[in-house]
Amino acid sequence: MVLSDVDIQRYISEAKIKITPALPPEQLGSCSVDFRLGNEFSIFEHSRHPYIDLKERAAIQDIMRTITVAPGEPFILQPHEFALAITEETLELDDDVLGRLEGRSSLGRIGIIVHGTAGLFDPGWVGKATLELSNLGRMPVALYPGMRICSFTFEQLSSRVAVPYRKKAGNKYAGQDRPLASKLASETGAR
Repeated sequence: MVLSDVDIQRYISEAKIKITPALPPEQLGSCSVDFRLGNEFSIFEHSRHPYIDLKERAAIQDIMRTITVAPGEPFILQPHEFALAITEETLELDDDVLGRLEGRSSLGRIGIIVHGTAGLFDPGWVGKATLELSNLGRMPVALYPGMRICSFTFEQLSSRVAVPYRKKAGNKYAGQDRPLASKLASETGAR
């Protein structure tokens, strides 16, 4: 069951959903909460690395460059480019609530995709959401830290999970506070 605005507010007041910093009212929709774009981005240095080798033990993060955007300045996402970004807000979910990251229609209409596959946030998640930004359009787009970039919907599970994400052995992204690259190479089957 997807939570309505009434239930989202109740879950926030009961600390079943924690969002910091606190949300201004305009970020709460009928059944979702808008999150804002942070100021840190990671991009692949494709001119220095010819390809990504998932069997290579070197971290994928090592072939990426971090860009921190100054207040009031844009991050320009070029056509057909990909960048990782982070939300301004930190999200913490109770052990019986899951979150789904969704793109915003207004951005999709100009070719900006905010996630390719990583839209599910397991019960027990804690951290900032990494965004998988892509520009499918033909024109560069200026993205500004602090702008509403995505939304989250929330669902109530039938019961609490036995092992919440933050306590799961081998979780790769719990507690992240910056855009982290794929840790796929750390999985035993990838080597």
